[in-house]
Amino acid sequence: MRWAQHAPEVYKAMIRLDAAAGQGLEPRLRELVKIRASQINHCALCLDMHSKDALAAGESVERIIQLGAWEESRHFYTERELAALELTDAVTVLTDGFVPDEVYDQAAEHFDEEELAQLIAAIAVINAWNRFGVTTRAVPGHYTPGQYK
Repeated sequence: MRWAQHAPEVYKAMIRLDAAAGQGLEPRLRELVKIRASQINHCALCLDMHSKDALAAGESVERIIQLGAWEESRHFYTERELAALELTDAVTVLTDGFVPDEVYDQAAEHFDEEELAQLIAAIAVINAWNRFGVTTRAVPGHYTPGQYK
């Protein structure tokens, strides 16, 4: 399904929301968060897109590859990035119905309130994009870095 054609106002609103949510976060961190949520949600299109955007932003192949096992590969990431990844996992998988206080508190130690608000927004938005991509079986492999910016 080409939902962007069938629901263009929703698509345009998502584009605007995505742009707003990404403000104030470093591009590489933003892409790491998007890749991690997309791994959890099994969104192949988003993995393709955000891996390419991360590479274009200067991210290393090694760090992108290690995201699937970031907890075992902590030495590849800064404490700030680890806090963002842990928050991404917690927000993306709400099996307990909430983000644990210790995860939120750890993120709050590494991000000021404005940055934390942007980070949470960025995580929420990529999760929404993942749901569109997974539900419609969006096909990866055709994205060019920066194509939708």
